[in-house]
Amino acid sequence: MGDIFDTMYDFFQQEDWKFERMGEQPILRMGINGKNGKWACYAQAREDQEQFVFYSVCPVNAPDDKRVTIAELLTRLNYGLVIGNFEMDMRDGEIRYKTSVDVEGDRVSHALVRNVVFVNLQMMDRCLPAIMGCMYGGLSPQQAADQLETQGGLPQ
Repeated sequence: MGDIFDTMYDFFQQEDWKFERMGEQPILRMGINGKNGKWACYAQAREDQEQFVFYSVCPVNAPDDKRVTIAELLTRLNYGLVIGNFEMDMRDGEIRYKTSVDVEGDRVSHALVRNVVFVNLQMMDRCLPAIMGCMYGGLSPQQAADQLETQGGLPQ
């Protein structure tokens, strides 16, 4: 397929992760069982752009009437993050955390894949209770963000 795809594929095989390839696309899908929930992840090789991207997709979409509230929460969570970001599709409420690396002029390695993947998983797992608290628990975005801070903040 390509160097980036081959490296990410080898990484997940060597780490003994269960995954499936998405048709002929350079994308792998896997399920994650975190401390705070279960969600789907996607690893994507963007060979032409020389990029590796990893997504964690929140297990539930934000309901239409909560999307502005969740957008505020995600903005609060994103502020100050160095690696990755939360994003939400305002059309359907899909929430995901994205990490990536551009390897133009270099090569992707198992260490780079590991770093991109594990910071991503930590962030989604750490922030799921705040997201769910805003969606279904009556927390304001400020209250949810403050709860994360009092529980040790966000991984950097």
